[in-house]
Amino acid sequence: MIIDSQDTIVAIATAPGEGGIGIVRLSGVNAEKFLKLYFNSAGNHCQFTSHRLYYGQFRHTDGDLVDEVMAVIMRAPRSYTMEDVVEVHCHGGSVVLRRIVDLFIDAGARLARPGEFTLRAFLNGRIDLTRAEAVIEVIRSRSEAACRVALGQLEGRLSQKLFSFRDDISDLLAEVEAGIDFPEEELPLIDRQRLIETSTYLEGQMAALLDSFESGRLLRDGLSILIFGKPNVGKSSLMNTLLGEARTIVSDIPGTTRDTVEESLILRGMPLRLIDTAGVRQTLDPVEIQGVERAQAKVAGVDLVLLVVDGSQALDEDDQKALQSCDPARTLLVLNKQDLGDSHLPTEFLPLPAFSISARSSFGIDQLLNGIVSFFSKSAGSEGRETTLLSDRRHRESLLLARNALERFRVCLAEDQPSEFGALELREALQALGEITGETAPEDILEKIFTRFCIGK
Repeated sequence: MIIDSQDTIVAIATAPGEGGIGIVRLSGVNAEKFLKLYFNSAGNHCQFTSHRLYYGQFRHTDGDLVDEVMAVIMRAPRSYTMEDVVEVHCHGGSVVLRRIVDLFIDAGARLARPGEFTLRAFLNGRIDLTRAEAVIEVIRSRSEAACRVALGQLEGRLSQKLFSFRDDISDLLAEVEAGIDFPEEELPLIDRQRLIETSTYLEGQMAALLDSFESGRLLRDGLSILIFGKPNVGKSSLMNTLLGEARTIVSDIPGTTRDTVEESLILRGMPLRLIDTAGVRQTLDPVEIQGVERAQAKVAGVDLVLLVVDGSQALDEDDQKALQSCDPARTLLVLNKQDLGDSHLPTEFLPLPAFSISARSSFGIDQLLNGIVSFFSKSAGSEGRETTLLSDRRHRESLLLARNALERFRVCLAEDQPSEFGALELREALQALGEITGETAPEDILEKIFTRFCIGK
């Protein structure tokens, strides 16, 4: 990803479609110059004050009116990109927005690439890479929980923790390298023990942050819930009831659902992904067999399984087969069709948390939802914006590399290995931390991250 910092870039910053207001954004050394080519302030201002909104007309160089607009100049370094930034607030129609962008391009601006405004903010040192990534997470968050996680990262909570690790490891490296440069001043045993204690403490801090990954992932991405069981126990009816709409076909004919059906919903501010599956049973139908195999394969990859059984009838071998595919620690038993009666549960089903419902009449649905929320809270904890969380796999992998390198450094000290070995491990830890914050991130990682952004941000 080669970025020419001398380019002035332009893009529409508001979402596609019609709206009351549309915004065109420029960033670069010529942003103010390009604005003055087309914008005529109603107050006949010759000089613009930074961060002040001006009303006027946006006209073509031949005098043709494009739109009545508001314009603002945010001069460097007090801007999002730390460059001169201009915004033109016009009516939110696609024709007007496109004409304004085209005129800026005619003047010499270049259409911005996806995420290029935020990339410039990162390259110019306004934000580190973790905060840059948080921008897109705030935009894409689908729930209050996901937004809290992203806002905490945007505030710099994660980067503050990582920079603290970096500073402490740099101090360790300075001491070790001093011993390498002056071998006659070999580290005394008491200093060696102090370095071991410091590295052990840092390992513990990193381990605690690594342990928060599952909570952060669930809060950001949501809980995946598989509705599982044999045919005709009401799995599709349950999904429709939870969604509040007829999303899947409900039929008394066994095997109606042949493939997985996925839908998202927000439950009390938390994102959930519901997955309806084919019924698990012995069958000779080749298409249904594939559906059953897919359903069983999904069990291992989800966060929670709702094992649905017909609570009005005695459970049979197909119910037993479904149970055997489930992990009891991630399974809630749903006793459906309670409006038709109540049967005795076999012993092997008793350890599972059970909820009696009727998907048809919505009896017991609130209690089931409370059970899902309780499971979610137990898995994700009560963390949020106020707590430092890991939620990105890239961050987790790099932090794990840093912690492992620190552990190897401690072993070098304990086994009295040459100081050069220990210094090598500390440099590897710093390299791994730098990949998270962006200080040592390779270009392909940056390109992968910023191409996820929309154009204009």
